[in-house]
Amino acid sequence: MNINRIILIVIDACGVGALPDASDYDDTNVSTIPNVANEVNGLSMPNCQKLGLGNIVNIQGVPPVSSALGCYGKMASMSKGKDSTVGHWEIGGLITTQPFPLFPDGFPDSLIKQFEKEAKVTTIGNKTASGTQIIKELGEQHLKTGELILYTSADSVFQLTAHEDLYPPKRLYEICSIARDLLKDEYGVARVIARPFEGSPGNFTRTANRKDFSLTPPKETILNLFMNNNYKTLAIGKIWDLFAGSGISNHIKTASNEGVMLAINTTIEKDRKHQFVMANLVDFDMLWGHRRDAVGFAGGLESFDKHLRETLTILKDDDLLIIT
Repeated sequence: MNINRIILIVIDACGVGALPDASDYDDTNVSTIPNVANEVNGLSMPNCQKLGLGNIVNIQGVPPVSSALGCYGKMASMSKGKDSTVGHWEIGGLITTQPFPLFPDGFPDSLIKQFEKEAKVTTIGNKTASGTQIIKELGEQHLKTGELILYTSADSVFQLTAHEDLYPPKRLYEICSIARDLLKDEYGVARVIARPFEGSPGNFTRTANRKDFSLTPPKETILNLFMNNNYKTLAIGKIWDLFAGSGISNHIKTASNEGVMLAINTTIEKDRKHQFVMANLVDFDMLWGHRRDAVGFAGGLESFDKHLRETLTILKDDDLLIIT
């Protein structure tokens, strides 16, 4: 088979079993897709089923097939750490041997004071929190005082959220760039994330103007190898952010899983100038995974499967589709 284009889709945060080091991260009995299926009494994913998803692991509602349309399997990661940056870099061929630092108790006061001085801002929060919950908790205070809301999570992240009326996205991005330059060495988190929101107290919502400021990969990845050999690469969704633009010819910004799948299918059908297309479906992690929302997660999986039906229909004979 002659392959002229590769489409690689990362279904973020969708695992099928615990890795040997799961206990290092306080994870037990983890197997996201099967566990979600059990919570909702079965999933309907006929297109993934045809490709062999149910042959990898026991998933309620997605039984194995005798002859799968695709190749299937289960892999373990080699890197230290479990955040998005580490995972995507490894998909790109770069193994991380030293995990990025985590700050479960918030960031040191000395670091925060230095950041506030350089960025000319003041902050509140500085703790581990869900993005939606911390906006609900501190959003009104933020509006009254102008203090930026700072928080982190189980991942290696430094997150700043602000109302767009007080801090337009461009200004928030400037502040995050200052934080990115500051956060190095022992404080070198994988990502600084700008999380703008809008609305009024009791009705705050995050906007689509999220922007991630990742560390640049320390070595070349598959994206760089493609470009070095005169192949064009296209990043869809947050792939551009996770690789800090390294090795990427062009990118498409999206606001949701729906937007990602629309961009993928439009690219497959109409774009032949990019030979490597890499996309990330972030809603699984951002909207449902961190909140343990099994119902939302299940709906997202089934919606992806419906979009996948069109993807499989429009693939060209010389396309290679990889889903992970």
